[in-house]
Amino acid sequence: MTDIHTKFIDLSRLRVGMFVYLDVGWMDHPFPVSNFKISSQEQIDTLRSLGLERIRYSPDKSVPPDKDVNTETVADNAVDLSEKNKKSPEEQALRLRRDLLADQAVSLQVCERQFTNAAQTFKQIGEQAHAQPALARELSEQLIQNFLGQILGEDEAAIRLLSEKAGEKSSLHSINVTVMSLLLGKALDLSKADMHSLGVGALVHDLGKIDLPDRLRWSGEQFNYAENQIFNEHVSHGVNLARKMNLSANAMLLIAQHHEHFDGSGYPSRVKGEKMSPLSRIVALVNHYDNMCNPANPAQAITPHEALSQIFTQHKAHFHAPTLTAFIRMMGIYPPGSVVQLTDERYALVVSVNSARPIKPKVIIHDPTYPREEALIINLEQEQQLCIHRSLKPLQLPKAAYDYLSPRKRLCYFFERGLEVSADFSVEGSA
Repeated sequence: MTDIHTKFIDLSRLRVGMFVYLDVGWMDHPFPVSNFKISSQEQIDTLRSLGLERIRYSPDKSVPPDKDVNTETVADNAVDLSEKNKKSPEEQALRLRRDLLADQAVSLQVCERQFTNAAQTFKQIGEQAHAQPALARELSEQLIQNFLGQILGEDEAAIRLLSEKAGEKSSLHSINVTVMSLLLGKALDLSKADMHSLGVGALVHDLGKIDLPDRLRWSGEQFNYAENQIFNEHVSHGVNLARKMNLSANAMLLIAQHHEHFDGSGYPSRVKGEKMSPLSRIVALVNHYDNMCNPANPAQAITPHEALSQIFTQHKAHFHAPTLTAFIRMMGIYPPGSVVQLTDERYALVVSVNSARPIKPKVIIHDPTYPREEALIINLEQEQQLCIHRSLKPLQLPKAAYDYLSPRKRLCYFFERGLEVSADFSVEGSA
């Protein structure tokens, strides 16, 4: 895929700091990746030895981004190394791969640390909801302000799959719903005020469950009619808590309607059609999706791809059509956590989707050449000949691929800066 923000230049004008794209097969060059930022004169020399007349580069991703590469400044930027200090192409490739892995690990650690902090805040909110409702509201609003600072900035925000160790059951669902709801709200061009109410309401939409008996806090097929009625009361408990916390009217309405359906088949009030608020339509949909992927009984979980497919084919009437269309467009055909097979027959796990380009997510590919902990994240957006062929259930994977990819039993999502990640991880499949 050709990036509209790239240009072609002669190899004689390459300089350190340029972000370049090698539009050749991965066997036709010695680098471990096909898109990277030039960090040394050795890499420039290796690129010139490939026999290419021109090379594609991204001014936006180069350093400095506004530098005019048509000026004759290559010599000034080159690193003057003696022949004995120059590294072989294999050594350069190893160093570049090592740098990419380090950046990749840092990016994941940042997301997981932010998720952990959010989970700790959510726990405090639950602990203070009755005793100090004003403090609970303050904590909720501060957390959502932090989230909005990440997704309403200039950079694109992608949805990122975290490791299974991130979060605990009580916080995972609420944070998942908040993350996806805010990204969907952004896709629907909500105002900043609505985004704030959406975030706060999504974060505490299930807070009423703290007033239920412990064993009834998680819906399941084992509930009898009476138990199910008690479980459904978590909605009214949540509204009462929201009122004590003095949340906005839109946030309270969202909590009251997060189990309603657009066709009137939901609960507790069987609200129908336009009587559902725009924010409620978002959270009702996202809440349903996450419950399908992360049910109380993990044995009943289905893949993200299956969840979207079932919502669209079997439950479409439950949801506001434009909201559902925007959600599917945002999540992509293969949401984070999906297990897929690529067009070259290799198996992969989708780890990140940018809503602006959902058909080409970022994946980890089963590659026995490298240990699992050294697997690079491959950005399919930067691939010309590699894409997803089909979605699979985890149990359809060969054992070696299953062990390597480690499909998540619980899906844990967070924000990832899309533009920054593209610059660091836009890489082609390794050998």
